[in-house]
Amino acid sequence: MDNIVLIGMPGAGKSTVGVLLAKRLGYRFVDTDLLIQEIEGKRLFEIMRDNGNEYFADAENRIVASLKVERSVIATGGSVVFGSDAMQNLKSLGKVVYLRVPLAELEKRVNNFETRGILMKSGQTLKDIYAERTPLYERYADLTIDCDGDLADNAIKIEQLL
Repeated sequence: MDNIVLIGMPGAGKSTVGVLLAKRLGYRFVDTDLLIQEIEGKRLFEIMRDNGNEYFADAENRIVASLKVERSVIATGGSVVFGSDAMQNLKSLGKVVYLRVPLAELEKRVNNFETRGILMKSGQTLKDIYAERTPLYERYADLTIDCDGDLADNAIKIEQLL
């Protein structure tokens, strides 16, 4: 159990913080969104558009549940917490760190819903997604980091708390 798993909302900085943290620790960096794209042969929004949200959620759960890595920082997609098999595997692989970002900050960061590949139901807003997912992030987290500043500072915070 020598991995670090980053969970949190779209726009929380999981991929950026993950790369910075992996460099600091001398770990490998794994982005599960990129892994899904590689296996499916499409970008996330294309998977959702062409196959539907349920297909995407199933693919994400299946792919992340089969992930086996060591000495890695794993950045997950924001919707991974809906997959119980995926989360069970991630919890077994290492410490799960929730990057908590206030909704107001996320609203500034996330504006490309169509091409970002955010799993959301028709008519849902970022506020709706935040309310739906926050309890799941809190339930699965071994450690919560309030991300209120420079992304490099957030990587340092995580390193110091591990």
